[in-house]
Parts: sequence; structure tokens; C-alpha cells
Amino acid sequence: MFSLNNKTAIVTGAGSGIGRAVALTFASAGAHVYVTDLNAGNAESTVEEIKQSGGGATALLCDVSNQEAVVTAFQTIGKIDILVNSAGVSHIGRADNTSSEDFEKVFRVNVQGVYNSLYTAIPLMKTNGGGAIVNLASIAAVVGLSDRFAYSMSKGAVYAMTMSVAKDYISDNIRCNSISPARVHTPFVDGFLAKNYPGKEKEMFEKLSKTQPIGRMGTPDEISKLILYLCSDEASFITGNDYPIDGGFIKLNS
Repeated sequence: MFSLNNKTAIVTGAGSGIGRAVALTFASAGAHVYVTDLNAGNAESTVEEIKQSGGGATALLCDVSNQEAVVTAFQTIGKIDILVNSAGVSHIGRADNTSSEDFEKVFRVNVQGVYNSLYTAIPLMKTNGGGAIVNLASIAAVVGLSDRFAYSMSKGAVYAMTMSVAKDYISDNIRCNSISPARVHTPFVDGFLAKNYPGKEKEMFEKLSKTQPIGRMGTPDEISKLILYLCSDEASFITGNDYPIDGGFIKLNS
């Protein structure tokens, strides 16, 4: 089950965090993974780990916010069966203290970046007879989170784009879904705590973990397993849906 043998997958933001876990999971399931990232060292590190485990992977250096760069990079691949839009940035702030520059940065990466990848990959999938797309939204798309104005905006847009693509390309055998994680323990979380709560990292980690009713953060590997299912042939009847993976946050925190 969940074999991706002979599949070609692009995973953006695959140099670290959730994207890296997805790339490793896909490779272990038999896909050749194009590890797409802005950071060459991170991309090569993911590729090396995949190859050491006997998998197939290629580093693809690309700034997803630059449409010309995305088109050039993706067209060197040709056949695309799977696209996972994982690249993204976070931001802390409210509507009245988020600068225009910060707002635009979040938009360029989290919204424009997803659009650029969809814009480029969908025609290639149509030529290939179909494909599967998973976009990373967030619980921030559907619930109010404090101090996450720009981030919430961007993930709401990801959710809306997912539904639109699912509707528009269903007759082309292209499935499109999104997932909405709550807090996931990634290197970003550790860096955030070190920067904003020096000396109190452990205390704040526990506090953030307990905001999920399940009592802990998710792991990148747990997220990657859901994405694997949604991109596999076993999920061939699933499109146009968003899947919370949130330790009960949305339904049990009210």
C-alpha cells in the first residue's frame, strides 16, 4: 500500500522541517523526489540522506516566489506526478503592527509561491494524464490565532486556492487537497524559542505544546504520512478537501 514506485514528485521547502520529512517519506515509498529549496546546503543534505537509504532524489534550487525561476526549474523535470507545496515562512504580528514589507514577504512566499508552483506544474500534469497535489495550509486558515495576521491571511489563501484547483482540474485527473497542521516541532520552532525566549526555551516549549488538546506538538514524520496517503493511488477518490492534523486543536479547544 501507498507505493509511489515510478512516480516523480516535487516537494518545495524540502530542505528542512515538514518538507524534508515528506521528501524522505516519498523516497522510501519509491518516488524520485525533486528536493526543492532556496538553501543549497539544506537541499543537498536531504538528497544525501535519501540516497544513503537507497532512494532517488535530485536537488532543485529554486526561489518559489519567482515565477520565472519556478518555470525554468520545473520544466527541466518534464514529468510531474506529485506536487507538495511545503515552502513557507511565518510571521508574528497583528494588523496594526505588521509592516507592509513583512506582509508582502509572507504573501510572496506563502501565496505567490504556491501559485507559481501550481501555475507551472498543472500543465505538465495535464500532459502526463493527471497528478496529485497537496498544499500545506494551517489551522490558522480557519481559526483565529493571536498575533498571526499575515500568516493567517496567507494560509487562508492556500486553502482557497486548493478548492479552486480541485474544481477546475477534476476532469484532467488532477486531484488537489490541503492539510492544516497545528504546531509541529521543527527546527523553526527551536529557532523561534531561542530567539524570543532565551533561557526559557524548555518552559515555553511545554506551554506551546499544551495548546494542543493532545498535549504535545506534532512531528514532521506524522505530517508526512498523511501527505503520502493523499498523494497515493489509495486516495484516488479524494479531492477538494482540507485535512486538519492538529491534535484536536480545532474541534476540542472550543
